[in-house]
Amino acid sequence: MEIKKRESIGWIDLLRIIACFLVVLSHCCDPFVAQFETDRNSFLTGVSIGSLVRCCVPLFVMMTGVLLFPVRIGMLDFYKKRIGRIVVPLIFWSIVLPILFFIYLNFINPSTANPSIMMDGYTLKATLSKLYTFIFNFNFDTIPLWYLYMLIGLYLVIPILGVWLQQATKKEIKLFLFVWGISLVLPYLKMAAPFLGYTGNFGNMGLLGICDWNDYGTFYYVSGFIGYLVLAYYLVKHPISWSWKKTLSITIPMFLIGFLITFLGFIQTQKYFPGNYANLEIVWYFAGINVFMMTFPVFVIVQKIKVPSSARLSRVASLTFGVYLCHFVFVQVAYDLFEMVHSLPAFVRIIGMACSSFLISYLIVRAMACFKLTRRFIA
Repeated sequence: MEIKKRESIGWIDLLRIIACFLVVLSHCCDPFVAQFETDRNSFLTGVSIGSLVRCCVPLFVMMTGVLLFPVRIGMLDFYKKRIGRIVVPLIFWSIVLPILFFIYLNFINPSTANPSIMMDGYTLKATLSKLYTFIFNFNFDTIPLWYLYMLIGLYLVIPILGVWLQQATKKEIKLFLFVWGISLVLPYLKMAAPFLGYTGNFGNMGLLGICDWNDYGTFYYVSGFIGYLVLAYYLVKHPISWSWKKTLSITIPMFLIGFLITFLGFIQTQKYFPGNYANLEIVWYFAGINVFMMTFPVFVIVQKIKVPSSARLSRVASLTFGVYLCHFVFVQVAYDLFEMVHSLPAFVRIIGMACSSFLISYLIVRAMACFKLTRRFIA
């Protein structure tokens, strides 16, 4: 396993950069998706690109599975090393991002055209509240940091999962992935159940044991991002030996079908639940079967590419986590800048926003990496 990791570091670095850019690109789509009532073309462009890049976060999780399994240190040491490394950036950016948003929206551009921004959330009182309530959860200014809360949860279970993976047979891992695969269709079952006459349990529309006094249904413990961790471990330990022709003939149609389900599903859901993001997000769930159908092909194709190890590639890849942490505020700034040239097609504006936000974030993170004091804020 360790030998394979050393041989494959090139493709892992490439995948980190791709996944990071896709995250930035996905956030650049949000202001356009929010225009469902005012600009249909912008809305459709935002939904199409946003649907296309939904594999971004699962790819990050799969890279975690590749790099951290098998676990070679004790549980306590693992927690100190991994969770300790996450907590400092989480606290730092949970404070800095709201401050940056406050400064930008009150002193630089208080007349932002971004439909996602609600100005009553950027008063001094509201901003001060955000500086300590992050201990409960992220807020709009720190949306990308939801991943860190989730990642800490994965870190808590990885040493336990690692013990099982070391002694599990190929057949047993495949069985777990099959069960996890069933959980990927549950969001759609939940959507379909009311049409089949299901009225919920005392008003709660949860399935398979979920109710007001229990959030943990049948598939709770084998669902979500944990499956991507195991899948990545499996694909590295038992790499697929398909030819390029067979690989592309399977993965490309698989990706396209997953994309069409995601894109058309979002459009159709918007038709019946306009502006209801609780319902709309179901189609965009990272742990949904359609997003899996886009994630698997990207991972397998990049894994198959013979990417040579490169100091420059590794240097860029090492800064992607920092880019992820800080990019969101620059997405908002980029939206306003490109909005000034409203004659540009929405597609061009979204791509321009993503490239400029990624580049600015990269330059800032690269500068922070030069100093010991700021280096720990970008992990």
